[in-house]
Amino acid sequence: MSGRFWTKPVIVSAMAVAILATPASAQDFGIEEFRAGVFYHSAYSGFLPTGDNWDFSRLENVKFSALFASPDIEAFRWIGSPRPEIGTTLNLNGRENLIHANLNWQIPVFDTPLYLELGFGAALTDGALQGATSPARNFGCSLNFYDAAGIGAHVNENVTVTLRYEHISNLELCPPNQGLSNLGVMVGVKF
Repeated sequence: MSGRFWTKPVIVSAMAVAILATPASAQDFGIEEFRAGVFYHSAYSGFLPTGDNWDFSRLENVKFSALFASPDIEAFRWIGSPRPEIGTTLNLNGRENLIHANLNWQIPVFDTPLYLELGFGAALTDGALQGATSPARNFGCSLNFYDAAGIGAHVNENVTVTLRYEHISNLELCPPNQGLSNLGVMVGVKF
């Protein structure tokens, strides 16, 4: 599947999420927070950012996501009441785009406005399965695992700012598995 095939549907989806993110309609859909931000595309060439493999030359992604209220069911309370999240990361230079659905845990840092964030789920990408040349990535399969980590702050009752790292990979289920790691900042509006 080429990037051109996915670009229009993903952009339309992002616009629909943005339109739905008005306070009244957001609450009707259970949306607690809408976020938008800018990301460095393929900022790290691995999974856990533990080395010096950073590349900040491609500030070319925009990201939108909606975080929903944690369902009031025992299974969600048992795993820490994560919020379901759907989102999209769009590359403005024709490289890999993705849409994701995940669970998002937000952990307060003591009695401060700061929080840590972890997310786990699945992502669908329009990137090359194989045969791509750098800086494009070879994913092996379109459906991948999605994980994210971040640190953020509640600026006030209605606004958050989050530094977020996101990674998609197929865990070697369908080689090649170059994965994709993006890094960026998101501003959130809470409803």
